[in-house]
Amino acid sequence: MTALETDPLPPGPPVPSALHGLIAGAVLGASSLGLPGAPVLRSPVPGVHALRRRYGDVFAVNLPALGRAVVVADPALIKQVFAADEDTLHFGEGSPFGSTLGPHSLLAIDGAEHIEHRKLVMPPLHGERMRAYESIVEQETMREIETWPEARRFRTLEPFMRITLNAIIRAVFGADGDGPLAAELRRAMPKMVAIGARLGALPFLQRDLGPRSPWGQFVRQRRRFEWGVNALIDAARRDPDLERREDVLALLCQACHESDGSPMTDAEIHDELATMLAAGHETTATTLAWAVERLRRHPRVLAGLAEGGAELRTATIYELQRVRPVVPGTGRLVVKPFRLGPYLLEPGTAILISATLTHEDPRLFENPERFDPNRFLGKRPDPFAWVPFGGGRRRCPGAAFAHMEMDVVLRTLLARLELEPTDEPDETWAFRGVTFAPARGGLAVVRRR
Repeated sequence: MTALETDPLPPGPPVPSALHGLIAGAVLGASSLGLPGAPVLRSPVPGVHALRRRYGDVFAVNLPALGRAVVVADPALIKQVFAADEDTLHFGEGSPFGSTLGPHSLLAIDGAEHIEHRKLVMPPLHGERMRAYESIVEQETMREIETWPEARRFRTLEPFMRITLNAIIRAVFGADGDGPLAAELRRAMPKMVAIGARLGALPFLQRDLGPRSPWGQFVRQRRRFEWGVNALIDAARRDPDLERREDVLALLCQACHESDGSPMTDAEIHDELATMLAAGHETTATTLAWAVERLRRHPRVLAGLAEGGAELRTATIYELQRVRPVVPGTGRLVVKPFRLGPYLLEPGTAILISATLTHEDPRLFENPERFDPNRFLGKRPDPFAWVPFGGGRRRCPGAAFAHMEMDVVLRTLLARLELEPTDEPDETWAFRGVTFAPARGGLAVVRRR
């Protein structure tokens, strides 16, 4: 018998536990961690460091919901996972996102279908098109910060959510920001995303028991969302200037499947736009709230950032995502036998890639507890040690858009406002269904320059 045949799983605790379920939910950002009122945590993944100290950079856990799972914190093994083909490791199969984002969402499909849809979605979110979107983000940031109080403490999470939501409505959905369709989407989308995030991994609660039930509310908000998107799609297809438009919806209306040349259906466009909203709205806003929380506690970094240029802002964004990853990991499901280092994982095994462990590993990042953007000055992070956007074929297609948003918001905010430092204790982590946000909402005190 070979080692691979006798030892298919790495070592780990043999008994399922609530702690292991907490690890899985936190690593995957799954809503299985809890409903409103979930605990405020000192770490996004309690106990995971102790397990790594005992069992090493790859260890097995038995999960109440997923069964056998392997947690990975070794960049070499993470590279193997990210390089695996679509037929061996899946992401969409068993994903909680299909019921909330739709069956055509990039987060709910695998294999050839995922590869084809990714090719349709990627072009609008990269390259020169980012420049057209920058002005929209800047306008929405200026509009929002004009309402901020001076010399009085306030939460920034919700204001940042308004900025990212309005930017998505204009840049992604192509709606007139002051028009009736934008207003309808603005009413429907936040509630749809919030409820979907909390109930996505809880199928036993996905029952429409009327307009006051949680799932009933989600279903009705989703219908309002689809009505608004349908109206925008119909208007785009009638628009004689459609080919000159740069919003993502207009570009998807012109996209055709590589396999047969057919255009994207309305349902496919709905689901991909819902995915961009869910993946790019709250996550980006939450990172910006963490930016306020971190920068107020590091006045030297704040002063340098206020005076510095694009290179320092980029390094700061990388460091923010390292020390405060809002979704602290990603995962895969083994569907064909998969060799991971010395182990041969059987179909049905979940693989959990822990950003918490890699981002806080002193072998990978010197003094990892220190908030130090200088570590990224002039260099890009290692894609197998720094994983806030996942990696491989499943890397978030909106990563460039999210980075652009954060860069523009920070640039605009710091040019117009002074952010008052504080010596208050760090804000703890609060789970919001998908993301881990600062528990007090990224409290700020600002003064106008």
